[in-house]
Amino acid sequence: MSITKDSVMSLREKTGAGLIDCKRALAESNGDMDEAVSILRKKGVATAAKKSGRSASEGVIAQAISSDRSKGMLVEVNCETDFVAKNEDFVAFSTSIASELLDNPQVDLEEKRTEQVAKIGENIQISRSETLSPSSSGLVESYVHTGAKVAVLLSIGSDSADVSGNDRVVSMAKDICMHIAATSPVCVSRDEVPSELVEKETEIAHAQAEGKPPQAIEKIVTGKLEKYYSGVCLLEQPFVKNPDQSIKQFVDEVAKEVNSSLQVEKFLRFQVGEKA
Repeated sequence: MSITKDSVMSLREKTGAGLIDCKRALAESNGDMDEAVSILRKKGVATAAKKSGRSASEGVIAQAISSDRSKGMLVEVNCETDFVAKNEDFVAFSTSIASELLDNPQVDLEEKRTEQVAKIGENIQISRSETLSPSSSGLVESYVHTGAKVAVLLSIGSDSADVSGNDRVVSMAKDICMHIAATSPVCVSRDEVPSELVEKETEIAHAQAEGKPPQAIEKIVTGKLEKYYSGVCLLEQPFVKNPDQSIKQFVDEVAKEVNSSLQVEKFLRFQVGEKA
């Protein structure tokens, strides 16, 4: 098939690889972009596995948490320019939308959205929202990064109803939210990693180990997979505030301090413009 200039440039944007390498990878994959990325990684050509799918949308991520910390909400509100995204009225509008959706996820906000469009003079869209709650006892916590382009919502489960008011647990949850904002994990634990991702990483590891002694290949592949898990699984990631400690070790430490069980149940990480 014919490989277009646009597809070559898109692959270069995703991987940082050279134009010739990108063209060859696309030819080898018959134009399949994801397969071309894998080909480049196997050959050690790709310099980065950059995220794709970002839109040109501007806007903010807003959050709301119930007073008893039993439920939280994240919402992405988009506008046309970064200038408006920083506008106090737009930020206040977005925060109010999060609060209303927290109280009633089915609330009709079209009239308010239309009023805001008329007031600000740009197209405004409430593009997505999601709630999070502990499975039983516990709490939710959030973190909105400076500029409100990235925000995180986290649920912590416990055997005690008292942890939602425990300053040490709330502080721990806030720290983990900030960690998630910085590291962008894929999931909480390795048993949640999609099987297709594990298969692809295993395939890539085998390709990178090609030519090594047979007895060494299994060890190399296992080591690469362990490194992969520690990069994408929240509980296995080194805690950004203390890289000598994993997130799981941090949670266990705090659980011992407060004499209650604590479990990271789920997190949401929203970034402006990404595909939901």
